[in-house]
Amino acid sequence: MNTTTPHGLTDEARLRRWRLVLGAAAEPALGGLGTADDKAIDKALGAVYDNSGGSRGDRAGGLGGSAPRVARWLGDIRTYFPSTVVEVVQRDAVERLNLTQLLLEPELMEAVEPDVHLVGTLLSLNRVIPETTKATARMVVSKVVKQIEERIATRTVAAVSGALNRSTRTSRPKPRDIDFDRTIRKNLANYLPEQRTIIAERLVGYGRRAQAVHRDVILAIDQSGSMASSVVYSSVFGAVLASMRSLRTSLVVFDTEVVDLTEKLSDPVDVLFGTQLGGGTYINRAIAYCQSLVTRPTDSLFFLISDLYEGGVREEMLRRVHAMKESGVQVVVLLALSDDGAPSYDRENAAALAALGVPAFACTPDRFPDLLAQALNRGDLMRWGTEHR
Repeated sequence: MNTTTPHGLTDEARLRRWRLVLGAAAEPALGGLGTADDKAIDKALGAVYDNSGGSRGDRAGGLGGSAPRVARWLGDIRTYFPSTVVEVVQRDAVERLNLTQLLLEPELMEAVEPDVHLVGTLLSLNRVIPETTKATARMVVSKVVKQIEERIATRTVAAVSGALNRSTRTSRPKPRDIDFDRTIRKNLANYLPEQRTIIAERLVGYGRRAQAVHRDVILAIDQSGSMASSVVYSSVFGAVLASMRSLRTSLVVFDTEVVDLTEKLSDPVDVLFGTQLGGGTYINRAIAYCQSLVTRPTDSLFFLISDLYEGGVREEMLRRVHAMKESGVQVVVLLALSDDGAPSYDRENAAALAALGVPAFACTPDRFPDLLAQALNRGDLMRWGTEHR
């Protein structure tokens, strides 16, 4: 008798799923796979996850050293799985089977499912990508950048514009600009109990700022290998912010050296190919350079995007951050700007920064527009970070 599980699956379907998850070793207990599609799925998964000795490096499966074979495998997994699953399997294949060199093949690049992690891998290889593959690699990066821009650009522009407009007030607002919360508080003395209403003798509204540069935003991005996803998202955010005339945006990437990529912000793909993932991290040196970019401290917002593993002089780094904050610069440390989950970071340095009154927390790309609006309005970012963990 074929019963149904609480999840709506028949026993047969449930056993099939477990057989695909556990591989051929589970066949005696769970039964074989009946359809050609199931066998093809099993073969595609086995190429990445099967092993004979139980260790990561001793595999019965594998994709070998042939780019055409890998391309066919990529075609198979894209046929049988949704893109979110394809990204995970694809990433596991690169890590488990050491397919890094095969990513330099044009035909393979055309077959992969572009995602942020693949872009990170390509950026770490961009100094060794052959000329024949560069155009294809750029196409892959461009596709991911476009996806991210579609996801975050509108909300970011709206958040920044709203924050800057709300930082000035007017007593003769247009209806669309009325700040109802402040207007009600301003007119509480005019409450009429019998009518259960307030007579708003004085309106408070959001002002509309003229088109001018009102804030300077500096993004300093740690390009060590562990920060790959953050580099991608930060670069796209930087390009979006640079497109707004009300902000003056600078973007700096660093490892043991500091590179100013501000002039490339009109094209985030150029920014990304200007990075070099991997290497050491001298945060102090990057902060020193960013200090030289500050001309209006009280109108400046400095984002340090780093896991805080400092390879330079830690005490000097903390002194520089303190000096920037004391001069009026609003300093925010993002331990990660990505969807990758809880980041690994130097907890001692994060605690030292918190003691200086500098917030240090991770942020997802979807939360960043709200964080930016809070920062532009000089909100309580320590509290914001706690509430949005």
